[in-house]
Amino acid sequence: MIKSMTGYGTGLAENQTVKYTVEIKSLNSKFLELSLRLPKHVSDKELALRAESGKLIERGKVNITVTAEYADQTATSSTINERLFKKYYAQLKELADAVGDEQSPLLQLALQMPEVVGSNETETDEEEVKVLFEAFHQAIEKFNQFRLDEGNVLSADLQKRVADIMAFQKEVEAVDGDRIPLIRERIAQYMDTAVGKENVDMNRFEQELIYYIDKLDITEEKVRLSSHCAYFLEALKAPNPSGKKLGFISQEMGREINTLGSKANNAHIQQIVVRMKEELEKIKEQLLNVL
Repeated sequence: MIKSMTGYGTGLAENQTVKYTVEIKSLNSKFLELSLRLPKHVSDKELALRAESGKLIERGKVNITVTAEYADQTATSSTINERLFKKYYAQLKELADAVGDEQSPLLQLALQMPEVVGSNETETDEEEVKVLFEAFHQAIEKFNQFRLDEGNVLSADLQKRVADIMAFQKEVEAVDGDRIPLIRERIAQYMDTAVGKENVDMNRFEQELIYYIDKLDITEEKVRLSSHCAYFLEALKAPNPSGKKLGFISQEMGREINTLGSKANNAHIQQIVVRMKEELEKIKEQLLNVL
C-alpha cells in the first residue's frame, strides 16, 4: 500500500536518570528535508539520528524534536565561575569609575564575559544513548503507521478517480460509435450542396474522406488510456508503490486524454474529456503527497 508523506509520531523512553521524548512531523517534499532539534548534550548523536532518519523516513519535509528531562535537575544545569566573574566585575567597575559612568549594568556585563557561565554537561553515557534511540524508534514506528493509515485513504481516493476516468471513457465509446458515420454524412451533404453530386469525383472524394476520418480516429488513444489506467491501478497495489512512478503514469494518462479531446471533433466527447481532466488534476494533486 502507498504511504502519505504527511505523518506524525511521538516516542517516550526513560530510565532512573532521564526521560527522552521524540516528536516527528512531516509534510510533502520532493526530497528529504530534515530539521533536527536536539538537546546540546546529545548533539554528537545528530549524524547517527540523521542517518537513521534517511533510511526510515525516505522523503518529506520532516521536523524532529528531541527533549530530555532529568530526575536530578542539576545534572545539566549551568554553573558560574565565581573567581573569574569577580575578576571581570572588578575590571569593569574600575573602567566605569575611571570614565565616571554610573549607569552601566556591570553585573550583566560580567556574566556575559567569556567562560564565566559554564555547563555541568558531561559526555552522554551508553545507557542514556539507548534511552534516546528507544524513544526515537518508537516515534518512527508511530510516524510510519500514521503514514500508512493516511496512505490507505489516499489509495481509496485515487482508485475511485481512476475508475471515474474509465467510466467516462465508456461514455466516449458510446458516443464514438455514431460519430464517424455522422461526419461522413455531413461532408457528403456539404459536397452535394456546394458543387453538386454529379460534379464530385467519387474515387477522389472517398480517398480524401478516408484520410480525413483517419485523422479523427481515436481508437488508439482509447486503447492507450485504458492501458495506462490499468497500469496505474496495478502500480498502486504493488508492494512498494512509488509516488513518482504513479506521477509519471498520470502524465501519460493526461497525454492520451488531451489527444482524445483534440481529435474527437465532437462537442459531447469534448465535454466528457473536460470531466476526465478534472479527475486527473485531482489525482495529480493527491500524488504530490504520496511517498
